[in-house]
Amino acid sequence: MTVTSTTATTAASLDTVVEAGDGALVTVPSGGRLRIVDLHGNQAVDTLFYDAHDIDNRYSAFDTIREQRAVFLTTGSRLVSTRLDELAVITDDTCGRHDTVGGACSQESNVIRYGEFTRHQHACRQTFLRYGAKAGIGQRHLAHNVNFFMNVPVTSSGGLTFEDGLSAPGKYVEITASRDLFVLISNCPQVNNPCNGWDPTPIQLLGRW
Repeated sequence: MTVTSTTATTAASLDTVVEAGDGALVTVPSGGRLRIVDLHGNQAVDTLFYDAHDIDNRYSAFDTIREQRAVFLTTGSRLVSTRLDELAVITDDTCGRHDTVGGACSQESNVIRYGEFTRHQHACRQTFLRYGAKAGIGQRHLAHNVNFFMNVPVTSSGGLTFEDGLSAPGKYVEITASRDLFVLISNCPQVNNPCNGWDPTPIQLLGRW
């Protein structure tokens, strides 16, 4: 798998491909822009955001949903931390909406949802831990994430369903950092539901700072 990372102090831009099932830890300085491109369409990109100077000040799906009074994320959505600090803003989005309640796949949740045969399949949680370790991000720092390009409708009874994605080849989302950030990405390897069209594919990361 391709190792893809960059450091704000040594790079003014980023242009790299993250293969299906791989991940990245990207340092984005305040004011920097990170674009995530769905190269082939219908690919979920599980993403977490951390204050680069204090990883305990991390993305909170609950506070983000409450503050914007909307379940889905799109252009203008403020990504808020557990301390209600603004970490980033979605400043461009050609997909239309993104999930932040479905969570990341793990080997444990795969077994519960799909059966014992999935126990040893690679999952996003493993990718988060692998790449997050470079910044001191461990299990206790993982929480509900953003699932860019993922379609998780909320039913009238409050339930969730995993449906075919709304994205298409070349669709992208761009975030602008409101402070120095670690952006932790897992290019989701899930093959047991339609979140990746049953066939995970690569994504592209484009950064400007």
